[in-house]
Amino acid sequence: MQTELTIGFLPLVDACLPILAREHGFAEAEGLSLRLVKDMSWATVLDRLLYGHTDAAHLVAPLAIAVTLGRGRPAQPLSVPFVLGLNGNAITMRSDLAQRVAQPGKLGDPAAVGAALKAVVEAERGQRRMLRFGVVHRFSSHNYMLRYWLAGCGIRPDVDVEITTVAPPFCADALESGEVDAICVGEPWNSVAVERGAGEIVLATAQIWRRGVEKVLAFREPVIEERRSDAEALVRALRKAGEHFVNPANHDLNAAILARPEYLDGNAGLIRRAISDNLLLARGGQVLNYPDFMFQHREAANFPWVSQAEWLYSQMVRWDGVGYDDAEANLAARVFRPDVYRSALLGTQDPLPGASSKVEGSLAGPTSVSMQQGVITLGNNSFFDGKVFDPNHLAAYVAEQAKA
Repeated sequence: MQTELTIGFLPLVDACLPILAREHGFAEAEGLSLRLVKDMSWATVLDRLLYGHTDAAHLVAPLAIAVTLGRGRPAQPLSVPFVLGLNGNAITMRSDLAQRVAQPGKLGDPAAVGAALKAVVEAERGQRRMLRFGVVHRFSSHNYMLRYWLAGCGIRPDVDVEITTVAPPFCADALESGEVDAICVGEPWNSVAVERGAGEIVLATAQIWRRGVEKVLAFREPVIEERRSDAEALVRALRKAGEHFVNPANHDLNAAILARPEYLDGNAGLIRRAISDNLLLARGGQVLNYPDFMFQHREAANFPWVSQAEWLYSQMVRWDGVGYDDAEANLAARVFRPDVYRSALLGTQDPLPGASSKVEGSLAGPTSVSMQQGVITLGNNSFFDGKVFDPNHLAAYVAEQAKA
């Protein structure tokens, strides 16, 4: 007999693992029947989760922390036992702006693009409304990585440029209509904007933080405790789905599945480009390969590193007008649940890191790490500005950022 789990998601390529776990039978092999519920905004995905209409959700990582801390609504503790993917977003600007800050046909260097953008901002100060960037949610990695990049280039978010919220399926529309000058969103919506001629991709967010945490699988904490065995079965199914997803031999099949009306309802060709790390930066240009644009399986990509949650908390403190608090920092850290991930995969062939936290941004190249199980080598996880985040010095990191 199959146990049903209902999972909410948005039509994004990085919703792939629950979809493929269902479609390829990996969930069924674990005794699960997955029912997937598509929404059009993160707010509705979250509401379904909090009101018990879904058991789990494909969610932007910082939102799980924000809800646990009671940001914007009464606090409800969420738990993240699995990271659905790293990277996968891009910054797409209206074409005239893109051509002022980046070389056509190439992803720009983040520092160089930022310096050129700062010059545009200064040249146009007072002549028109501020440049407006669209992000998918206030509590999203898109928002925090965009802000981190802008500030690192000397551009003050909310002072020099405006940042507003646009749901992912409407980002290309917002750019095309002139409502925003740039978008930071996941695929396929950058590529949709490019195909329409509404804009050009200038940066991948992986250039800002090479191994930046993106979407996660989130449960309400009481649900994951009550249904621990089901959550662990889902972790195993999602790992199998990830292994299938990253195999180039499966790209055509998986793109066709994701493109179906009940999932992304999109162009299989655009989706296939994204899952094979290929981007068309401008309409009529050449397709560019950017390795690890999406990152769904290798290097413990799905492991919920506590340090990732702590970095996201540091950005909440920096940008959301709330002071640092040790108790809140500890609560934020506990949202990510490596204990569930470990217990799900212990005794399998999956590698398990020996630690639950690491120094983010500290690796410039392949580095072997200590393991609880298996063998693993982590790759470049650098931030564009060369800085590192040591979770053992979280308060000091927050204080240093406040001076910037």
